[in-house]
Amino acid sequence: MNSQRAKEIVASPSMVDVTCDGVPIYIQHVDEKSETARIFPLGQPENEKEVALSQLNEQ
Repeated sequence: MNSQRAKEIVASPSMVDVTCDGVPIYIQHVDEKSETARIFPLGQPENEKEVALSQLNEQ
């Protein structure tokens, strides 16, 4: 996923289905410089992690 699309999803008022390695996730923040995103699996905000944008897929 490119950084522009990831930022659009973060700003969107509606839920967009995105996965990371097949797991549905929520994107908290996008870092354009490092091309990473802070994410967590849906329903598991305690499992927050940073991943490369290339690992994210819009469904």
